[in-house]
Amino acid sequence: MTGVRQALADAHRHEWATVLAATVRVTRDIDLAEECVQDAYAAALDSWSRDGVPARPGAWLTTAARHNALDILRRARTLRSKLHLLVEPEASGAASGAGHGQADDRLRLVFLCCHPALSPEAQVALTLRLVCGVPTPEVATAFLVSESTMAARLTRAKKKIAAARIPFRIPSPDALPGRLDAALTAIHLLFSTGHTAPAGPTLTRDDLAERALDLARMLRALMPDEREVRGLLALLLANHARRTTRVGADGRLLPLEEQDRSAWDQQVVAEAHDLVLGALRGGRPGRFALQAAIAALHASAPTYAETDWDQILAVYDELLRVWPTPVVALNRAVAVAMVRGPAVALAEVEELEQDHRLAGYRYLPMVKADLLRRLGHGTAAAAAYEEAITLTGNEAERAFLEGRLAEVAPNSRHHDGPARRA
Repeated sequence: MTGVRQALADAHRHEWATVLAATVRVTRDIDLAEECVQDAYAAALDSWSRDGVPARPGAWLTTAARHNALDILRRARTLRSKLHLLVEPEASGAASGAGHGQADDRLRLVFLCCHPALSPEAQVALTLRLVCGVPTPEVATAFLVSESTMAARLTRAKKKIAAARIPFRIPSPDALPGRLDAALTAIHLLFSTGHTAPAGPTLTRDDLAERALDLARMLRALMPDEREVRGLLALLLANHARRTTRVGADGRLLPLEEQDRSAWDQQVVAEAHDLVLGALRGGRPGRFALQAAIAALHASAPTYAETDWDQILAVYDELLRVWPTPVVALNRAVAVAMVRGPAVALAEVEELEQDHRLAGYRYLPMVKADLLRRLGHGTAAAAAYEEAITLTGNEAERAFLEGRLAEVAPNSRHHDGPARRA
């Protein structure tokens, strides 16, 4: 039974979007498709326990979900009107990255979720939930809202898609630019959720990060000349290149300055560098190209001490002008600390604490705690670490923070926690 549950968990991580997209092609109704897919996963638990895990779990789940959908359509006496959908060649959406006419079904689903009839926040949230299978609580965490608020937002978005009869297809070339930013944002958020998981025992969710990379590559195949698409792919690659060095052999989180750069995937770093150059040419760069440039600057430094922080700060200044969000300002404060000192950066962080959009954002107290620690303000740093720990659901991050807290406040109530085991 344990093996069956593990196989189901793996199938959910790797096959959810493909199964859902294939089912949407039959139902043309997101809610109905989601219900059919969930029923297929539930049926798999019983069937696989009895008959064994199939050689191709994704194909089994897709067939089961589509059969569920057809049964419901028959019962509703709408099968006749749907017959033309059932003879659509599977190959039309099966190839990954083969151009506009052969886009992957998952990419169709991304653009369905990113229809301009929806608000930008709803577009991204719906993509994370439907395309990526990210649970609603984790989507809520990514948006810094409550689970109930996010659940209501997702429900409204799906109803709007149904009411507007939005077609399940890749938009025409002239309509693509209007949906591009939301699609890029959704893929980036998916990668971020995998790069550092909001909750759980491990620092990363490699399956989510790799799914985001697949989507970014498919999007580049669809829009090869779009600079922001190149920028997004470069950003993801530059960060993914160091995935194996972000935790030590004992499972402890390793900050950037402690990572073994010789173990970074240099082939991936080189690919990211080439993409960045292409994204920066041809006019003022967008936010993904600029973020990619920052990541590439980090990746190109032989050692942490040799990082060109002045250049990184200059790029952050431009990024903040193009994309003036409090999260960018907080990230910029880290570069400010390296160039102008932690006291100057701390003043900027304390100003950001007044921005309600960062309420509950765990990295705000994390950055503040680190700056206070570097300034020797142990008591204040301990309070900030305590706040960050309460906001952190990732056990690897929590263990790291508890270790830092133990350094500045040895008698803290967290001293005997997971940090000792890390």
